[in-house]
Amino acid sequence: MQDTISIEGVHKWFDTNHVLKGVDLNVGNSDVVVVIGASGSGKSTLLRCVNRLETYTKGKISINGDKVPSDEKEINSMRSRVGMVFQHFNLFPHMSVLGNVTEGPTQVRKMPKKEAAELGMSFLDKVGMAEKADAYPETLSGGQKQRVAIARALAMKPEVMLFDEPTSALDPELVGEVLTVMRDLADDGMTMMVVTHEMNFANEVADSVAFMDQGVILEQDSPSRLFSAPAEQRTQEFLSQIL
Repeated sequence: MQDTISIEGVHKWFDTNHVLKGVDLNVGNSDVVVVIGASGSGKSTLLRCVNRLETYTKGKISINGDKVPSDEKEINSMRSRVGMVFQHFNLFPHMSVLGNVTEGPTQVRKMPKKEAAELGMSFLDKVGMAEKADAYPETLSGGQKQRVAIARALAMKPEVMLFDEPTSALDPELVGEVLTVMRDLADDGMTMMVVTHEMNFANEVADSVAFMDQGVILEQDSPSRLFSAPAEQRTQEFLSQIL
């Protein structure tokens, strides 16, 4: 069976800064792959390349066998298959919670408003935010905003979900509610690629953990092996500082 996400020999330069240096990484169907590493190691850049928010310089990225395109129209079509949740929630402040969730299905998928509203409510219910459907983002906590952002991504019925440090902007007591939603998605079989500093989540939920350092995947293994007996000295150093 082919991998849902296939990343082969991907390089990325920002001017003279070589940020990704030949990254290879595969995410199998229904797998959760967590990418960890120090700030500046290239984790978020790699994730943004998968969704073509960054243009990689060399290599190949495929989603379910289809190469990530460079044509703008094709990129938009591909993005409708790839849900992405950011560190900062990027909700539309002038739209209600339900309006934020239904915007994609109605505008991109041309779904009738009534059908989109029913779909939106089902995903808001899934993330525990149905009772806030008529509220506006400014009235929500950070954890609530992030749960709405997840519902918004899910409403496009994506083949894969990308999470770019989804809890790093949250107060510590709000982190748990977002991680619970992500655990539920993993249990439902959603294919997920997650950049995070939440090592407990990685340990409990990931099928594999990739450690990234200075633009390369230094090692990738099951959480139990990578956290208990990392093969690389640099991984050992990193984990000793955060575990």
